[in-house]
Amino acid sequence: MINNSEKIYIVRCGETALKGQNKSFFERMLVQRIKKLLTGFEGVTIERVDGLIFVRTPLDSDEKEVLKSIGRVFGVESISPASEIVFEGMDAESAMAEIGSAAASFAMGLISDRNIKTFKIDARRADKMFPIESPQIARRMGAAVLKGCKVLKVDVHQPDATIFVNVRRGRAYIYETKVTGFGGLPLGTNGKGLVLLSGGIDSPVAAFMMSHRGMYIDAVHFHSFPYTSERAYEKVKELASILACYCGRIRIHSINLLPIQEQIVQNCPEEETTILVRRFMMRIAERVAAEEESMMLITGESLGQVASQTAESLVVTDSVVSMPVMRPLIAMDKTEIIDIAKRIGTYDISIQPYEDCCTVFLPKHPVTKPRLERIQASESRLDVQALVAAAVASQEIDVIYGKEF
Repeated sequence: MINNSEKIYIVRCGETALKGQNKSFFERMLVQRIKKLLTGFEGVTIERVDGLIFVRTPLDSDEKEVLKSIGRVFGVESISPASEIVFEGMDAESAMAEIGSAAASFAMGLISDRNIKTFKIDARRADKMFPIESPQIARRMGAAVLKGCKVLKVDVHQPDATIFVNVRRGRAYIYETKVTGFGGLPLGTNGKGLVLLSGGIDSPVAAFMMSHRGMYIDAVHFHSFPYTSERAYEKVKELASILACYCGRIRIHSINLLPIQEQIVQNCPEEETTILVRRFMMRIAERVAAEEESMMLITGESLGQVASQTAESLVVTDSVVSMPVMRPLIAMDKTEIIDIAKRIGTYDISIQPYEDCCTVFLPKHPVTKPRLERIQASESRLDVQALVAAAVASQEIDVIYGKEF
C-alpha cells in the first residue's frame, strides 16, 4: 500500500556513516540539526533507520523549502523525496506486486512532468531477509513499469530517468531525485573556533569550511571607525546572517582597531604597518577566543595572496599567539575561493565596495619577508599589553541569526 498521507525524504549521512563506534553520536547530532532547521514546518517527524534518516512532513509542506533547509545541514550527503510502500505482513509475491504497481505510478508521474521516453531501474535490497535479490527486483520492477507505461523503453546506458527502488524491512522506497548536500560533519561535533571576519570574500568562506567540519563558529571583526563606516559593519553582519544559516547562531565581537593603528603609524616604520597590525589582531582575537572558550583561531588567509600572507609573514604573525590558527584556504587560489563564496551565497555581499580596517593607513611598500627580531624591536616602542587590553575592553557584541537568501 502506498503511503499517501505525508511527504517522505530519505537523508543520506555521507561521511557520518563511516564513523564506526561513534556513528550513533554523529547521527544524533545530525538529526538534532535537521530538527532545528525544520522548526518552521508543522508536523515534522524524523527517525534514524539502519544508517539512513527519514524525514516526514505534511502533504501541504513546501518541498523546495524542505529540501533547501535539509541541504544546508552539514553531514547531509544527499536527500531524495520518495514514495513509501508499506508491505508489512505480506508475502514476498504480494509485496512485489505492490511495489511494481507503485513503480509504474511513479513512472507515469515522470512522463507527465518531464515527458520521459526511456528509463532504467536501480534496485537495492537493504533487508537481506527479503527472499528476492536485487537483480530480480530490478528486472521485475522494469517489467511492471513497461506493462503500466507502454510509451516507455528501457535504456540502461543513457536513460531519461533512473528509478531507484530500495527494499527495506516491511517497506520499500521509490525515488529518482538525489539532491546533493554539503556533506562534512554535523555541527557541534568538533568544538568551537573564532574566525577573524572581515567584509571580504575569503574569511566568510573560511568560516563556512571550518563549520563544514563540525565546528561551531563565533567571530571577531575589526573596524577603524570613523575611517570605516557603519555601513561597512552592516555588510559584515549581513555576511554573518548568511553564514548562520549553515553554522548556527554567530556572536560577532566588534573591536575598534584605530587607536592601535594610530600608535603604529606614529612610532613604527611605515613598511611594517600591515604586519604589526596583523599581530595585534591575533593577540586580541586570542583574548576574545579564550573568553568565548573557543579552541582555535580561524583566518581566511591564502598563501602568497597579499603581503601579509607570505610564508614569512604568517610565521611572524603566528608567533604572538599560543592558540592554534586554522587556515582552511591556505592552498587555494582566488578562483576556487570565489566559487565557494558564490555557492554559499556570500559573494555578492562580499564584493560590495565598503572599506575595511585593512585599507586604513595602508603602506605603499609593505614588507613581504619580515624578520621577527625587527618586528619585535618596533613593537618595543609600543605599550602592547595596554593597547590590547583597551581594545578588548572596547568590544561590542552582536548575536546574529540565520537569514534566508
